[in-house]
Amino acid sequence: MKSSQLKFRLVLMLVLQYAAWGAYLTSLGRYLGNAGLGPQIKWFFAMQGIVSIFMPTLMGIVADRYIQAQKTLSLCHGLAGLFMIGAGLYCLSAGGSVQFTPLFVLYSLSVAFYMPTIAISNSVAYNAMGKNGMDPVKEFPPLRVFGTVGFICSMLLTNFVKIGGVAMQDSYTQLFSSGLISLILCGYALSMPACETNRGESKSLAEAFGLKAFSLFKDPQFAIFFIFSMLLGASLQITNGYANTFLGSFAQNPALADTFAVKNSNALIAISQASETLCILLIPFCMKKLGIKKVMLLAMFAWVFRFGLFGLGNPAWPGVLLFVLSCIVYGVAFDFFNISGSLYVNENTSADIRSSAQGVFMLMTNGLGATVGTLAAGKVVEACDVFNTPANWSTAWYIFAGYALVVGLLFAVLFKDPSKKVSKA
Repeated sequence: MKSSQLKFRLVLMLVLQYAAWGAYLTSLGRYLGNAGLGPQIKWFFAMQGIVSIFMPTLMGIVADRYIQAQKTLSLCHGLAGLFMIGAGLYCLSAGGSVQFTPLFVLYSLSVAFYMPTIAISNSVAYNAMGKNGMDPVKEFPPLRVFGTVGFICSMLLTNFVKIGGVAMQDSYTQLFSSGLISLILCGYALSMPACETNRGESKSLAEAFGLKAFSLFKDPQFAIFFIFSMLLGASLQITNGYANTFLGSFAQNPALADTFAVKNSNALIAISQASETLCILLIPFCMKKLGIKKVMLLAMFAWVFRFGLFGLGNPAWPGVLLFVLSCIVYGVAFDFFNISGSLYVNENTSADIRSSAQGVFMLMTNGLGATVGTLAAGKVVEACDVFNTPANWSTAWYIFAGYALVVGLLFAVLFKDPSKKVSKA
């Protein structure tokens, strides 16, 4: 297959992969608040972390050992799409009396199958590029940019499109959008280049169940890398869960209710993803010149600014510029951690456990880290009583910034940037 043809096919896969997520990730909290489920927001976003504790690893094992990765990707998106559409149908039937339990169950089943696809889609891309003689470290980040483009387009669709006179960001229709995109990728994934499995090889019991990837923790520096991945992962879902709700809270002030940042909060937050598209392009250069330690340190301190600027800003001019700056630094905070970490795992693990190792990385970041971080953030938000006293949002953002600062300082002291090597585990 020609390199240009393969790149186009990977671009389309990545656009669909992240468009399904962008349809609801930053706007779900706003809809839940409108539906009277504001206090339960933390559980919806924590569930993404809870399922990531085991599902990426489990499905990574399936992709490594039993079902080719592109077929596993298709299966996961098919189920995720069906359950998300089911959640939308429930909200449609419930009208103005949406209950937490049925919506949460359907949503949870959807994200349980979506979250593994982030790592599996990376493995499918790395496999296809390797078979065509391409270097994933150099050539994957520019392609990954288009995943973010898909996320942004989906966000803007949710922000500006109205159905029945109601913006999708305020409505359950965002769930239908996400589900339909997942179903499209369910079919498209089957056309991707085949990935090999290791089913026919003689394996020990631990290897047969994909547990060999956990032996990476025997390497002290790999263990520290995973632990701090978890600590930094605690920051990932905080703004996804609460930024749109935070911006919407300014609507209670008549002087700010009609500002762009309040009425089009999803569009403002999309600047964060636009920043991603630029920062992804910097990753090959930064990884080569700075190494994984400095790249991850940049991400950690970027989270300090991400949260701190939210605390300082407001929707009026010129305070809204601080929100814009917060969205700009998000590109560094997210990409320099997630993409670089994924590439680091890919480059420092052997081929037989690569998908499983990506699953472990997802477990530590979007699993344990995101779960603990989201629930802890919910406690902070509740302690600050932001839903009754919106002015207290600033205090919550400063607490989050302080946490990111402490994590960054500890990482600078404890982690040593190793040279590239293949794990012998």
